[in-house]
Amino acid sequence: MYDYLIVGSGLYGAIFAHEATKRGKKCLVIEKRAHIGGNAYTEQVEGVTVHRYGPHIFHTNDTAVWEYINRFAEFNNYINAPIANYNGEIYNLPFNMNTFYKLWGTHKPEKAMEVIESQRLKTENPQNLEEQALSLVGRDIFEKLIKEYTEKQWGRKCKDLPAFIIKRLPVRFTYNNNYFNDRYQGIPIGGYTQIIEKMLQGSDVRLNTDYFSQNWDDTARKTVYTGPVDEFFAFKYGRLKYRTLRFETEVLDTGNYQGNAIVNYTSAAFPWTRIIEHKHFEYGAQPKTVITKEFSKEFETGDEPYYPVNDEKNNSVAQKYFELAAQRENVIFGGRLGEYKYYDMWQVIKNALEAAEAEFR
Repeated sequence: MYDYLIVGSGLYGAIFAHEATKRGKKCLVIEKRAHIGGNAYTEQVEGVTVHRYGPHIFHTNDTAVWEYINRFAEFNNYINAPIANYNGEIYNLPFNMNTFYKLWGTHKPEKAMEVIESQRLKTENPQNLEEQALSLVGRDIFEKLIKEYTEKQWGRKCKDLPAFIIKRLPVRFTYNNNYFNDRYQGIPIGGYTQIIEKMLQGSDVRLNTDYFSQNWDDTARKTVYTGPVDEFFAFKYGRLKYRTLRFETEVLDTGNYQGNAIVNYTSAAFPWTRIIEHKHFEYGAQPKTVITKEFSKEFETGDEPYYPVNDEKNNSVAQKYFELAAQRENVIFGGRLGEYKYYDMWQVIKNALEAAEAEFR
């Protein structure tokens, strides 16, 4: 009999296992994939640390979270500065004075503000994502850097997407290409898998093990569940909707393919949403490079769920599952799937630590 059965070896499950183990608890961690780490899993390919499930750039303003994660790895000083490729035209992201200079030839913040204001859709009640974006940044930015990229992401026209998806758009009237404003940023040198390995020391781990493949009633005193909350309750109220991703990774016989870790392709002419060149996360100088093309797609049974579709309908269904979850005193639900909410990594860490603190108080 274990003290805890932990379903999923991503950050949430691994942190809870670590906190439980150091308090003398016995944990069994099961993972349906062939490796630990969930979507944060990294692996070595041609000497390059590859983020198999898309780039995970750590950023936070929470000092306690930053200090906690740094116990398990040394982080570099990587700053996320993605660029956008619109049919061969290159723009800086987020939208800043470098972007506006490329668009309009203006180098004065006041002039850029005037252009955006002249193009803005004047409405207090946007009816869809297109109207919402136009009301925030105007026609030029929308057409080249938002419209087709967003339609690839969601598989729908911007006019058919709800306005709430874009609550705000980061517009900076400075020449600052730093995508995040957070105080702490970086990438663990050598990747995230080493972090998960250290967190799981002292726990029993079983890979290629699906929670729903057998009965676990007599396995542990309590369960920590980080899988899809609707699946836990056998889809009693129906399936929650997600968007998912598909990746195409290849090794290229060149030292530098695109000169940047992340390039977003904002034109519909390219089927992928972005290309990641992994070596640039760690300033690599290897003779070969590894790139990943990322494609957004509709979630189908068997896919890995990535982004909860948190519209009114799905949130209403999710709330019914949360009410069921609240009645399960012997189960802790956590993580982006267990809570049906997209979290940054720092939020997952904070939530897991708070759950552990509440459990062991």
